[in-house]
Amino acid sequence: MQTFDRAKPSKASAFIRSKKVEKQYQRQLLKVAHHVGDIVSRFGGNLDATDAMIAALERYAKAVEPWATAVGARIVAEIDARDKVAWRAASEQISRGLRRELQNAPTGAVARALVEEQVALIKGLPLEAAQRVQNLALEAFTGGKRADDIVAAIMETGGVTASRARTIARTEIGRCTEAFTEARATSIGSEGYIWRTSKDGDVRDSHRRMEGRFVSWDSPPVLDGLRGHAGAVPNCRCYPDPVLPAS
Repeated sequence: MQTFDRAKPSKASAFIRSKKVEKQYQRQLLKVAHHVGDIVSRFGGNLDATDAMIAALERYAKAVEPWATAVGARIVAEIDARDKVAWRAASEQISRGLRRELQNAPTGAVARALVEEQVALIKGLPLEAAQRVQNLALEAFTGGKRADDIVAAIMETGGVTASRARTIARTEIGRCTEAFTEARATSIGSEGYIWRTSKDGDVRDSHRRMEGRFVSWDSPPVLDGLRGHAGAVPNCRCYPDPVLPAS
């Protein structure tokens, strides 16, 4: 097993996260955000109709569940398939026995858990919007802000939800990718990975300093107050490049 610091990749890793899948997921989530905006707009910022607005958003959250399940399953399956392709490329470096173990990696439970989490996040978009409207309405009734300002803020709910949708897409693609990679890596005895960044100007300083470092699967680092592996923390575009066990 290699354990080293500042490792330099000989070529582009097969485990790099897919921007295409992220964009696909973002498009689906933005459909929910746009519908949230339509629901809010339907009431025209009428503060007397906030209860009805909240009820409509909560009904939408329930109604969207079958669609959310299909979208979540499709995205998770796509990430799983891409991870399999990455491992096929990497498996040239390991023994035939380890390749057999890799085929039996316990990824089914990982996939089921990830789908459930995606459904909860998708349903959470209209529910978070409903909570936002409720909080703003409370400010209006308690005199915390001017009514006109409250109405304007309520009407921005669709945009706020769209921003949240983009964050979910960016975060979840990385988190799901990391989960499958880790499950397969640990199933064949990998002890850790090399932290890789997207190597552009948007990489956070704390993550840039992790580039090329070995990280144990058992000890995710704490960066900027958040504990997690590469790609598994909010807005992280990094990814783990597994260190393979000796054949």
